Amino acid sequence: MFEGERFLLRLLPAFRRLKSYTPGSRLTVADVLEQQAARQAGRTFIAYDDRRVSYAEHNAEANRVADWARGLGLERGDVVALLMENRPEYLSRWMGLSKLGVVAALMNTHISGRTLQAALATSGARHLILGSECADSFASVAEELETPLEVWFDEEPGTTVGRPEGAQDLVVALRERSTTNPAASVRDGMRSGDELLYIYTSGTTGLPKAARFSHLRFLYVGAFSVWAQRTRPEDVQYCALPLYHTAGGVIQVATALQGGATLALARRFSASGFWDDVRKYEATCFQYIGEFCRYLLSQPPSARDREHKLRLAIGNGLRPDIWGEFQERFGIRQILEFYGATEGNVTLVNFENKPGSVGRIPSRLLRPMLSNAGLVHFDVETESHPRGGDGLCVPCAPGEVGELLGKIPSKEITQGRFEGYTSAEATEQKILRDVFKEGDAWFRTGDLLRQDAKGFYYFMDRIGDTFRWKGENVSTQEVAEVLSGFPGLDLINVYGVEVLGADGRAGMLAYVPQGDAVFDGVAFHTFVSEQLPSYAAPVFVRVLPEPDVTGTFKLRKVDLQREGFDVTQISDPLWVRDDAAQAYVPLTAERAGEIAAGQRRL
Repeated sequence: MFEGERFLLRLLPAFRRLKSYTPGSRLTVADVLEQQAARQAGRTFIAYDDRRVSYAEHNAEANRVADWARGLGLERGDVVALLMENRPEYLSRWMGLSKLGVVAALMNTHISGRTLQAALATSGARHLILGSECADSFASVAEELETPLEVWFDEEPGTTVGRPEGAQDLVVALRERSTTNPAASVRDGMRSGDELLYIYTSGTTGLPKAARFSHLRFLYVGAFSVWAQRTRPEDVQYCALPLYHTAGGVIQVATALQGGATLALARRFSASGFWDDVRKYEATCFQYIGEFCRYLLSQPPSARDREHKLRLAIGNGLRPDIWGEFQERFGIRQILEFYGATEGNVTLVNFENKPGSVGRIPSRLLRPMLSNAGLVHFDVETESHPRGGDGLCVPCAPGEVGELLGKIPSKEITQGRFEGYTSAEATEQKILRDVFKEGDAWFRTGDLLRQDAKGFYYFMDRIGDTFRWKGENVSTQEVAEVLSGFPGLDLINVYGVEVLGADGRAGMLAYVPQGDAVFDGVAFHTFVSEQLPSYAAPVFVRVLPEPDVTGTFKLRKVDLQREGFDVTQISDPLWVRDDAAQAYVPLTAERAGEIAAGQRRL
């Protein structure tokens, strides 16, 4: 039996189930929750610190929220903002709202000020559920909101925090509410395609945008993930990722809920406490994202590194330079690296433990049926898609780098469905038309990938991260992977910066030192000269005291790019490549002046 045939035999049962999820069906997340609460009332759904919340208890608390919201007059299509850190109440709040068709706008707990103000404004919410642990963040914008919010203060059990002036006590308001499932008639007219959540983009390139996320996508993601991870009720999903993000808040929650498993919830990620938690909860699976795994590898080796019950790790962003080391050190049998995005309509999964790959469909015959992915040429200098003589985009051959696109179906079906943002303008900007034939429409991922001759896809860079220097395209991802081989560098961030009078952008490295490691400019010059072509070697180096990452462990570049190598703004140590000295030398004000005057060759 061929590899593709084996894959198809395993996939077919799941594929049939996935096809049953349609925008017009009546199944909602509330239905699934109530079904699970009836089937396995006493099984633990959420484990958090020393608390254990059963499926029945969680459903009862969600019912209190639904009854409260109904008493406020909230109904299908209304929006309630939720600002709270990871804890069981987070999930009972939005799942309770979902029973009425009310949309929960999930606020990023790592933002404040103007960014939080914009996120609240774009949600269209009239009510805010405010976790007591986030009171200070909200206070930073409370007086600046154009549309006042009715604030419901949700004090964390076991804590005593002063309630903000004007806020109402949600805990008290819920206390006398009904724990009974709402009547079925409450969900008359609701459909799977209805909006469930607003989930915000990371905002690494601007203000966050609110992506629409339906019941359908939540259920579809959960069903696929249950199949991919072979989830059983005995499984324990350890979630150290924020619940406001798709990775933790949708994939892990949906997998546990639909698989009837347990979600072991951490307040936040802790590299030093991660393995203690995994052992405490007897976790069998966990999810990573961004630099998550690199943080764990940076911890001192322990004799207990393999002392756990984990059978699988799933996520995205595990770079090939640490893949093998991570898997070997911690003894994790299977790693499922995947590609996807909150608002995206294309997903790839690496089921074959192929280091560095985000997956493939093993059989060419199956690809049109199972994947809506397309890869087309993209000019990083003009940031445009070259067109052929027929006016259509040019597909990439094996080995060529291009933008990954996801085909948007011409009719209302689930596969390839693009639900867009709350902003119609932002939605349209993500659609590319007339790609492979006139009239077709494809979602722009904004990511550059390549595919090898065997069909494996590899993530290369975000559009805007790849830059041109000395007439050549430079992939920040590829350079970062090479530089990881130089001792003493941790959490490597590579990007391009503008240099007055020079074409393109010069490469710059920002990194956090490992331990007490001191940057050796001579040794680094030797290393990059041997490992990288001259145009790809960093021109500048910046040593950071701590990493600059998002709440989901993605490296931020916008501020670093804006600051560039400006010695008047930056107090961190800066270095510049000096080929005459065969070393990286300190970037002094004098040397920076020579660069600005065009007197120093880079």
